[in-house]
Amino acid sequence: MFERLYRWTISLAESPRATWALAAVAFAESSFFPLPPDIVLAPMVVAKPRRAFFYAGVCTVASVLGGCLGYAIGALLYDTVGQWLINLYGYGEKLEALRIFYARWGWLFILVKGMTPIPFKLVTILSGLLGYNFPLFVALAAITRGARFFLVAGVLNYFGEPLRAALEKYFAWFLGIVLVCVVGGFYLAARMF
Repeated sequence: MFERLYRWTISLAESPRATWALAAVAFAESSFFPLPPDIVLAPMVVAKPRRAFFYAGVCTVASVLGGCLGYAIGALLYDTVGQWLINLYGYGEKLEALRIFYARWGWLFILVKGMTPIPFKLVTILSGLLGYNFPLFVALAAITRGARFFLVAGVLNYFGEPLRAALEKYFAWFLGIVLVCVVGGFYLAARMF
């Protein structure tokens, strides 16, 4: 089963629609989707290493644009969608502590969380909800997401062939690690503050 899934992922990565799929996942992950774009970025870079940094750029731009949607959800739709998402992560009762923290350390929170498996949508929605400076939010999101995706692309590009062989052999483990990171990220996000 995992071998077929791996072959499908690689064929998607080599298809003409791959860039659009990558952009869609990166955009959605920054505002509402639970899976990180790395699950699409990694096979694409392994399949076409010469386009690694192009793919990282697409991921970065789409993620920042998705982050703007997440910011808008927090700023404009808090009473409906935003409040539901904040309560989903268990932050509803901790909002005042978040306001105090964000006023002092919001820039660091955005930079650090953009590099971790903690869902970035949480950062984007909180930034909008708490009225964080929007141009600064966009700049920080571009820095942190760009650093993450270009780092992933660079490592995969540099170690491409050995990683491709390892991915083919251990794709189930790779998916398991991604799943553990996602679940762990949600767990950590719910336990903060």
